[in-house]
Amino acid sequence: MTIEGNADDRGSREYNLALGQKRAEAVKSRLRLLGVAESQMETVSFGEEKPASTGVDEAAWSQNRRADLNYK
Repeated sequence: MTIEGNADDRGSREYNLALGQKRAEAVKSRLRLLGVAESQMETVSFGEEKPASTGVDEAAWSQNRRADLNYK
């Protein structure tokens, strides 16, 4: 499983990549507590590169602050 961390577009590219990674790692940690083996998970950050919404208001930004789970 790949855990993809995402961020909204407010902030520098570097900041958003770091924030997306932090978000993905937090989800990975929670899944590990629920019993998912570490060897089954990897994390990646897309920062602001894969927005779920292209709006420029709080509703759109909140949709972009997320972690997506992709199963291989």
